[in-house]
Amino acid sequence: MFVLLPPSETKRDGGFPGALELSTLRFPHLAGERRSVLDAVAELSLDVAAASTALGLGPTQAAEVERNRRIPSAPVMPAIERYTGVLYDGLETSRLSVGERAWVDRHVLINSALFGLIGAGDAIPAYRLSHDSRLPGLPLKKHWRRSLQAVLADEPGLLLDLRSESYSALGPLPARDDAVYLRVVTQTATGQKKALTHFNKKGKGVFVRQLAAAGLDHGSVDELLEWASASGIRLDRGAPGELELTV
Repeated sequence: MFVLLPPSETKRDGGFPGALELSTLRFPHLAGERRSVLDAVAELSLDVAAASTALGLGPTQAAEVERNRRIPSAPVMPAIERYTGVLYDGLETSRLSVGERAWVDRHVLINSALFGLIGAGDAIPAYRLSHDSRLPGLPLKKHWRRSLQAVLADEPGLLLDLRSESYSALGPLPARDDAVYLRVVTQTATGQKKALTHFNKKGKGVFVRQLAAAGLDHGSVDELLEWASASGIRLDRGAPGELELTV
């Protein structure tokens, strides 16, 4: 079972001394694609104005370009700790037990625009690059789509996609029964289900924490649904290829 998460725009600074080692990241055969993006970011970062435009930065965010210049030698920390924001606040990584953290490191993948699919425990530096960043000569969606789609197709078992639609487009799920997209909804007083925005991310983070606490390796959608029902979690089948988490 793999749970797929999006990254976040915001990253925690710092980490432990060292440098990025592509060979230590999950799916090391993606090293060539990763190096191409790293080289493009490094070249772009030589021009602060061009980099700011390509990365969608405002006039007060020039430090993000400098952050990208330091990627090769910057301190690193596990990806699940590097990313911040509403989803990761809901996960509360710092409060996970040793066993829960081990589950997360084993079963959670994060879809980075810079590195492709990485493991939650992979050591990465802080950086700034989004799915819609415009790298000269290297469109990110086209660059990642085929290779990440192949990675996911080669992984047996349940794939539970909690990514945003934009990041899912970088590496689409294979068309099979045990590869499903999770939507977070709420139920109104009239019984209608309504998609959430801000609380969508928090709901996903809390759900991953619940999965980690259970410590199970669900082999199918049916197993996941049975566990959720027994745990008091409102998880149901939605549209074809989708599950709905009601919060």
